[in-house]
Amino acid sequence: MAHISENSQDSQFDARDRLILALYAQLRAERQTREAMEWTIRNGCLSPEVLEAMASDPIPVVTSEDIQMVDQSVRKLRCRSIK
Repeated sequence: MAHISENSQDSQFDARDRLILALYAQLRAERQTREAMEWTIRNGCLSPEVLEAMASDPIPVVTSEDIQMVDQSVRKLRCRSIK
């Protein structure tokens, strides 16, 4: 995981911006994990027990509607901060 110096980049962003960036990074990591899992499943590299454990995991799936709602919220927050 890359570490960015607090003095260089963080001074450009307020707390909301940093939260949005962190959530985006988390979402991107989850997407990459899902893609890797799909590849692994397609190629038969997981046992049925592991697949069953993954299927029963209560982590909610992020939908495109969720992403659109976050994008819309970010735009509104940015507009308010400009005024």
